[in-house]
Amino acid sequence: QVQLVESGGGLVQPGGSLRLSCVASGSIFSIYAMVWYRQAPGKQRELVAGITSGGSTNYADSVKGRFTISRDNAKNTVYLQMNSLKPEDTAVYYCNVAASSSYYTSPYAYWGQGTQVTVSS
Repeated sequence: QVQLVESGGGLVQPGGSLRLSCVASGSIFSIYAMVWYRQAPGKQRELVAGITSGGSTNYADSVKGRFTISRDNAKNTVYLQMNSLKPEDTAVYYCNVAASSSYYTSPYAYWGQGTQVTVSS
């Protein structure tokens, strides 16, 4: 089993910044893609940004140029640096990590518990 713990959410004014972290722990052999999703009230969960094990990244059009995803493989951690935040960025942010627990097992996608980000004046 793999556990994910997110942190870094909170209340910030429009134009401000936050940095989210997601640490993976447990029975980890290898970590593949690491992805941030978000879900606003009354809306479907949407992909925000993803990063592969090789460091390739992709972003939702709504956050390009404002958010940066990165990872520290030695720490099994993925980050989301969020700048120039807007009220429409308000949501619960979830990390999703594809990981395998041994050489013989297929990767499985694990979810974190979510961290609230509120952008408001």
